[in-house]
Amino acid sequence: MRPTLDLSRTTHSKVVISPPRINLRKAASYNHDRGALSSTSARFNFNHLVFSPPPSPGLPSLSPPVKKPNQRLLGTVRPLRVIRYAIRLLSVVVVFFVALEVLTLLFGEPVPAQNEPANAAKPAETAETDMVSQSEAPDFPTPIMVTDNRGRAKWTVSIPPAFEFPLTMSQYAEMCLKCRQVAERARHLRSHGHGIHHVSLGFGSDSTDDFVDVQEAEQAGYLPGNRRMGGSSAGGVKAEKQVCKRSLTFVLESDDAGLGKTLMMLWIAYGLAEEEGRSFFIDDTRWAYGEYTDIFQPPPLPQCSAPPSHQILPCPRHARHLVASAATMDEMFGRLAEGGDPPSEAHDRALRKAQFNLARRGYEALSRLNKEDANYVDGRVRELMAKRMIPKSKGHGSGLAVGVHVRRGDRHPLEYQYRHSYLPLNLYSDTARERIESKFNHSGPFGGEDRAAKEQSMVVLASDDPEVYESAELAGASRAQERIKLASKQTIQKVNPDRSVMRKFVDETIGWEGGFFAAMFWNLGASAAHAAGPTTAAAAAPSADTLRLRSLVGRAYMMDLTALADASDVVVCTVSAIGCRLLAVMMGWESSMEKGNWVNIDGEYGWMGLEW
Repeated sequence: MRPTLDLSRTTHSKVVISPPRINLRKAASYNHDRGALSSTSARFNFNHLVFSPPPSPGLPSLSPPVKKPNQRLLGTVRPLRVIRYAIRLLSVVVVFFVALEVLTLLFGEPVPAQNEPANAAKPAETAETDMVSQSEAPDFPTPIMVTDNRGRAKWTVSIPPAFEFPLTMSQYAEMCLKCRQVAERARHLRSHGHGIHHVSLGFGSDSTDDFVDVQEAEQAGYLPGNRRMGGSSAGGVKAEKQVCKRSLTFVLESDDAGLGKTLMMLWIAYGLAEEEGRSFFIDDTRWAYGEYTDIFQPPPLPQCSAPPSHQILPCPRHARHLVASAATMDEMFGRLAEGGDPPSEAHDRALRKAQFNLARRGYEALSRLNKEDANYVDGRVRELMAKRMIPKSKGHGSGLAVGVHVRRGDRHPLEYQYRHSYLPLNLYSDTARERIESKFNHSGPFGGEDRAAKEQSMVVLASDDPEVYESAELAGASRAQERIKLASKQTIQKVNPDRSVMRKFVDETIGWEGGFFAAMFWNLGASAAHAAGPTTAAAAAPSADTLRLRSLVGRAYMMDLTALADASDVVVCTVSAIGCRLLAVMMGWESSMEKGNWVNIDGEYGWMGLEW
């Protein structure tokens, strides 16, 4: 009989039954004898019940579970979450810019401008663009940005009443540079949607011009009004006339000691003013040659009066009242070289002819010498023309007058081999002789008259170097004028040859040997002990004696050119000299260019105008 298990004496009232998932055959971890449990085994004990089985899978574990890495975070990214974050970030940025635009519309946009004068010292590493609002105007001349009542960015030019007209050359040059910068800034703001209409519709500027002229700026309240009247014209008396609607004022001040470049700009400026319907004025307040009327007759006065000085602007080019000078040459004359056609020889010739015609207009209106010099030149021209008349021809035959203009001093040729020296004088004389030979080298029934005309032909000479008149190559040439001569040192010493005579001490004699030099011009009237450099002398206020000497130099220069142009049939010169280009203008396009009576011997160049 099999033994039975009696459990009646135990204290347990319930029996814990293991879940069916527990396989006793696999639970070798708590079976010490590692033996197989069999119901038929002879050895049967309860040792396997002494050791507690592992916790039930359905019950909480006594020890914290080991955390395993999240395979979803390591291996995959949820795209919806990324999109949500991007939308939130984009919303924040849009709200920020919308708020910025609203603040701009409510309070107006501060605009960059220079709040300090140009001469104010400011470290380069800390220099920043200051901000100027449209409610106040700066206390120095400068272009400024303004905002109209529609929130659109525009710009104008502010010149305080404390500044006398004309401004200095450095101020005009700096203002032209700032005008370009501020205009570009205004275009940038308008093209990038700064304004009510631009925010809502995204349209660009509804105007091709963002500039507000001074008169309109004062009426709109951008600039303070009721400023003093200013502006003057050389040689004119200010009268009670209506202010000109459009004008151009040319300031004769220049850091170039030579007179030729200033005259070329003056003549072209007059032609531009006439072409654009502007009244023309000349200002000689700081001209190095003194008063304009010391050399020329007063310019023709317009029927209206000059505008207030603060309305006369160097930029932009389309301003109602413009001021032009050597400092604003690029702003004023730069567009003369622009054109829509591609570069070609014909196009270049057309542009130069346009400049030539403008200069010719100015020459005809402004080149009249003062009455004394004009009367002398007229008499000198008649004298030179009489000398070339053929004897016994009863005034019907004459020789050829060839004008020769020799510029030396600080002006060197464009020709490469002579760029550091000067063209030999024999090139001038040989060219003049060739023109005479080609004119009268004929045979036939008029051969005798041609020989007589050839013998009566002459050379008319003008030069800034006194030694050229005494050269062997140009011996026998007639001076263009003898009223004012630039003397050499030897000529001056001949006036007082006796050195034994006691006389008051004077500085060492200095002549014009070698030609016209800027340093000598700027130091006219100054003693040798106190002579300054060209820059210092140009900036210093000249004395009355200095202005008188400079005026004499200018008068001699203009009488030379006028007599040479009026008395000569052909002119031989070097185009590198501005005086040579002026002579072409004085001769006219037909005579100088079409008929070839203007001969340049300095390289294969044509008339160059203001080109350097």
